[in-house]
Amino acid sequence: MAVPGIMVLLCGAAMAAEESVPAQLISVSDADVSGSGIDIGQLKQAVDTMWVLIAAFLVFFMQAGFGMVEAGFIRAKNTCNILAKNFLDFCMASLGFFLIGYALMFGSGNSFMGLNGWALFGLESTTNGLPLYAFWLFQAAFCGAAATIVAGGMAERMKFQAYLIYSFIISAFVYPIVGHWIWGGGWLSNMGFADFAGSTVVHTVGGCAALIGTSILKPREGKYGVDGRPKVLAGHSIPLASLGVFILWFGWFGFNAGSTLGVTDGSIIGRVAINTNLAAAMGGIAAVATVWKRFGKPDLSMAMNGALAGLVAITAPCAYVEPWAALVIGAVAGYIVVRGVELLDKLQIDDPVGAFPVHGICGIWGTLCVGIFGRQMLGLANDGFIYSGNPMQLGIQMVGSVSAVVFVVVSMGIVFKLIDVTIGLRVSREEELRGLDIGEHGMEAYGGFQIFSTS
Repeated sequence: MAVPGIMVLLCGAAMAAEESVPAQLISVSDADVSGSGIDIGQLKQAVDTMWVLIAAFLVFFMQAGFGMVEAGFIRAKNTCNILAKNFLDFCMASLGFFLIGYALMFGSGNSFMGLNGWALFGLESTTNGLPLYAFWLFQAAFCGAAATIVAGGMAERMKFQAYLIYSFIISAFVYPIVGHWIWGGGWLSNMGFADFAGSTVVHTVGGCAALIGTSILKPREGKYGVDGRPKVLAGHSIPLASLGVFILWFGWFGFNAGSTLGVTDGSIIGRVAINTNLAAAMGGIAAVATVWKRFGKPDLSMAMNGALAGLVAITAPCAYVEPWAALVIGAVAGYIVVRGVELLDKLQIDDPVGAFPVHGICGIWGTLCVGIFGRQMLGLANDGFIYSGNPMQLGIQMVGSVSAVVFVVVSMGIVFKLIDVTIGLRVSREEELRGLDIGEHGMEAYGGFQIFSTS
């Protein structure tokens, strides 16, 4: 009886307090704020800056999500190595993006790349209505996300020092150039190409880099039999991977909603957030339904990749589509990620975590969805195909997506080949069989524990 009584008292007190608040404190107009001596513009910038910084912190936290997903999907003997790569690639991305990448992406120059602002020197103190340093941090977190995608695709056999070199190059040069085309006032932006939060800029770039890297690196020892059929090299911790997916899903609200770069129009943020959630949910449902029907078991790992696929796909169109379209986008992403994993196995391309199906294929799908489901009334230059019957926006999206894919595949193919012929991309066979934790780092993730498998 005591608890209900306390609740009644608290509710009564709250109602009384609400009734006692003066009306002039409930509604504050611009005139009231101006009369108080507060500058409206400064107040707006302060609120927007705080919003973008919080979003940047969420996107940074996604690094932990990537680390947990990748660690869970690989074998225990390589856990330290994959976590070290996730940790150090953000360090390398921060350095590369600060010294070179930001200038290439957002500096003034030409339609292909920026040409000033090295190490942020000579840039204006504000950009896009935000302080330069706050905007840089938000963009650096995105750059780190693109770089870390590759770690999973090339897991369990790539040299650590080779990975560090790759991380710096993609963060300083490759990612920023594509970013300039789309977000830095480059040629795709001038065409009307739209990618609200990075299906192309972040995910297609990272996914295609993972594809070309793992193709050059070749499959892990024992992944394919002499008959070419794939063998299961099961990940060691579904709980870790599950935690990682939840962290990524949570961080994605900062990734997508933070790309509004302000809180002035709450309706946009709300639409972005609900679309993000619906696409992820539908992606998970569609993936588990697909794999259940095809193989007779509701595979949790594929359900998790389906949710990530939905998140990747909605990233470009999240501000431009209605919630019903987000469901369709997520459902298709959940289906194609399953078929994408199967396709890579048929081609004997060993991608341990599904980096290319999740980020590459679904990044392309999400980019095209802008031209299919986008609404002009929601801020897009042209209505999508299903509303207008006009393929103009879809055609622009195709041009942008193909251009990004070709540039990344060619540039990163050259980078990986150069690394391979100099210091080498791949560890020795003995080191791979023993595990990269011992061979590369001289430590174990689970020291003192015996790891058993039920497979």
